[in-house]
Amino acid sequence: MTTAKQHRPIIAAMIGDPAGIGPEVCAKAVATGEPQKLCRPVLIGDARAIASAIERSALSLGLQVVRTLEEARFDERAAVVLDPGDLRPGEYVTGQPSAAGGRAVVRWIRLADQLAQAHAIDGWIMGPVDSTSLKLANEIESIDDLQPPGTWMFRISGPLRVVPITEHIRLRDVPGTVTRAAVFDLIRLVDETLRRWGIAEPRIGVAGLNPHAMFEEDAERIAPAVSDAQQSGINCKGPISPDSIFRQGLDGHFDAIVSMYHDQGQIALKSAAFEGACTIYMGLHFVRLSVPHGTAMDIAGQGKAQHLSMLAAMKTAALLAAGGGFLKHS
Repeated sequence: MTTAKQHRPIIAAMIGDPAGIGPEVCAKAVATGEPQKLCRPVLIGDARAIASAIERSALSLGLQVVRTLEEARFDERAAVVLDPGDLRPGEYVTGQPSAAGGRAVVRWIRLADQLAQAHAIDGWIMGPVDSTSLKLANEIESIDDLQPPGTWMFRISGPLRVVPITEHIRLRDVPGTVTRAAVFDLIRLVDETLRRWGIAEPRIGVAGLNPHAMFEEDAERIAPAVSDAQQSGINCKGPISPDSIFRQGLDGHFDAIVSMYHDQGQIALKSAAFEGACTIYMGLHFVRLSVPHGTAMDIAGQGKAQHLSMLAAMKTAALLAAGGGFLKHS
């Protein structure tokens, strides 16, 4: 007989650089037992790193190492680790970047994407990666290359949810990217995505570009885009002054906010909260998230790392994959 538990989505967490705090925060998150209430969690990466993290953090958590998902039993008292067996003992040292760690991260990312594309998993989370390890691996030019093509980074910090039109570009280049078409297209994508994630009638706020949203880009580009979206049946408002819209998001007036550039929303998000925040790559047919912190090599292996961001990411991924909306915040 099929049980309700068998319908829980399978959510994978790629442990990040094996020498950093990724294995620890993944193990700690699973050890809380909270993700298992919403999904069937799987960790992708080096099982030895997970075993070491469990021991050093004194966690009451077993370990089930598998080479294929078909082998997984999903015992709620054990961490299921999908270990491709592609790292040998001694190839990396905890707390130190390495080419081996960088190459492993790239392979594990590709494996997670392959599993998601094949519908073998319902979503996955990218653990913290190390830019130095990636450079030593010489496989990608920068950490920005880890963002899937054709996606936008939808960031969550408690009730505040923000997605910018662009990411890491020069501030002087920002106005040229704020076009009527770009703003409208992103509003429409946010509306479609939120509906798929379980928000029946999304409320979308749109930030202005300039102080108090009072100059020509706001009146001639953003306002017409918002009007276009409204006429197509989308519940959105804007342009709203950038110095007040994020406060409105924190107060629950919007399900998501479209911002005009990276730091416009990031300053608000990181000021509101850091622990428990996560990022969703919007534009994929599956749920893919990442955590907002790095590998913290200086404390790796010491059992000191906070796991709240990974825990929030696991729970968020599970809810969104099941069409259950976002985590509730008091």
